[in-house]
Amino acid sequence: MKRDLLAKSLAQMGSKPLVAAEAGSKVDESSPRSLKSMSDVLSQVSAQATQDVDVNEIGDSEIADRFDVSEGLDDLIESIRTSGQQLPALLRYRRGPGPRYEVVYGRRRIAACRVLGIKVKAYVKEMDHREALVSQALENSARLERSFIEQAIFATKLEDQGFTRAEIGDVLAVDKGTLSKLIGVARDVPDAVIYKIGAAHEAGRRPWLELRRLVKTENAPSDSSVLLLVPEEGTAAEKLSAVIDALQKVADAQQNAAESAAKGPSPAPLNKMHATSVAFRSKGQRLLIEVSDKKERGFINFVETQLERLYKEWKEKS
Repeated sequence: MKRDLLAKSLAQMGSKPLVAAEAGSKVDESSPRSLKSMSDVLSQVSAQATQDVDVNEIGDSEIADRFDVSEGLDDLIESIRTSGQQLPALLRYRRGPGPRYEVVYGRRRIAACRVLGIKVKAYVKEMDHREALVSQALENSARLERSFIEQAIFATKLEDQGFTRAEIGDVLAVDKGTLSKLIGVARDVPDAVIYKIGAAHEAGRRPWLELRRLVKTENAPSDSSVLLLVPEEGTAAEKLSAVIDALQKVADAQQNAAESAAKGPSPAPLNKMHATSVAFRSKGQRLLIEVSDKKERGFINFVETQLERLYKEWKEKS
């Protein structure tokens, strides 16, 4: 079934011209810049016979599209132990010292075979770096195994390798809006925070978008402070939820403090004169006098009539 999904994806890719070609622009059809030619390459690979390759001769890919290949690996190990490896990996020849091959896709299958101590069934193809990345993206998009954040990180790595967003959208099978969200989260949320949280397969995209919003708010904590908010224990989804809650509390506290500052300090309480119902409060160039009994309102009038005399006496003394 997985092989059928991949074949269907490749067929769709091969039947669609590039966006640039549809617009009448010149497209470089030389491999591997054309996604159509790339799908043709993969179709040819799938038609070849597999080889049994010693896992010790295989090096990891430069750009990983999964955070942790060991996640759920026990089930795959048991499946291969019982029924054999059903889906081949894809390898490319390496140059220079070290392992003879580099994995293009199938890292988990290789890891399972490594645990079982058996050779891995794989296609081996002469490929350059760009071809390898495209085929890696196509195959894993067909199998739908990446989480949102794994997809996001992989999208940014493809962009860093010079792929256009149109090409990335095609090979990841996502629309322009979704791709923008993917790359936005991966660019704005610190890498250390992302990898400490983990893949969070069950979380979906909403929590990651919320985390991005919180780390981009004005006066948000520093990257190192956000990292400290990620719990050491719990599942990736639980860690993601916890750091969002902690950042929201910080944001709420900052908002409350700003609102309090905008209102200004509370007025000082009135000073009561001993054994009277008269109270006063002075602030800067103002003096407030209050009486608590309506019968004593005449005192206010008295003070008003005496103000000029009191001012003259003060002036003479000073």
